[in-house]
Amino acid sequence: MFIRNESFYSFRRNYPVITVIVAIHLILFVWMNFLPFGYLVRNIGIGFNPAVAQGEYWRLITPIFMHLGVGHVLFNSFSLVLFGPALEKMLGKVKFISIYLLAGIIANIATFYLGGLSYPPHLGASGAIFGLFGVYLYMVLNRKDLIDQANSQVVMTILIIGLVMTFVNTNINILAHLFGLIGGAALAPIFLANARPFYAYRHVHDPDEVSFNPNRWRKRRLNGATFQKALWIGFGILVVIGILIRFF
Repeated sequence: MFIRNESFYSFRRNYPVITVIVAIHLILFVWMNFLPFGYLVRNIGIGFNPAVAQGEYWRLITPIFMHLGVGHVLFNSFSLVLFGPALEKMLGKVKFISIYLLAGIIANIATFYLGGLSYPPHLGASGAIFGLFGVYLYMVLNRKDLIDQANSQVVMTILIIGLVMTFVNTNINILAHLFGLIGGAALAPIFLANARPFYAYRHVHDPDEVSFNPNRWRKRRLNGATFQKALWIGFGILVVIGILIRFF
């Protein structure tokens, strides 16, 4: 469910929405930091509560796709590539982009109303990504038919890490993280109504890529020590990346 070993061709064919979102992340990042008039993009699109109060409501949406630091854009894009594909396949393209954007907008609305006019400028996809974790959290608690125990453990571990990092790291929009998570969990019952487990969906393969059968988790039991080792390696990588974000 969260193992990625597709070729670029296969990933692009199977998960077009995520591919486009990541492309937008990178294009805007390069434009904002290295191309002419990048400062105009920042000034027009960044989340800024006083501007929203003056009627610039597009700022509730545009910050979802904008990043300034290298670590910020890479971490959020990596998180989306790792945890987004299963939901894009289970929900379908329209539902996936809808819940992604709605969670991000809810996060920014919460920042506007609860942060107040003195809240500093903000940007990043974190609120929308936490919205995806909100969907997974709902699945773990109420739709166990859609996620197995091993993947439930991964989701809960990473979610706990993310919440801890939210309160530990500086310059984090705590409101966006929390309300993105709440928004995703609240919308999940509606969007998951007709969903099937990830392994039930057909995967478009590249003939040259290494094959991966998602049903292998059901055909054989993964050695407990191996799973635990892989889980904690992933844990360590995410923690290190999250800590490094503070220095970019």
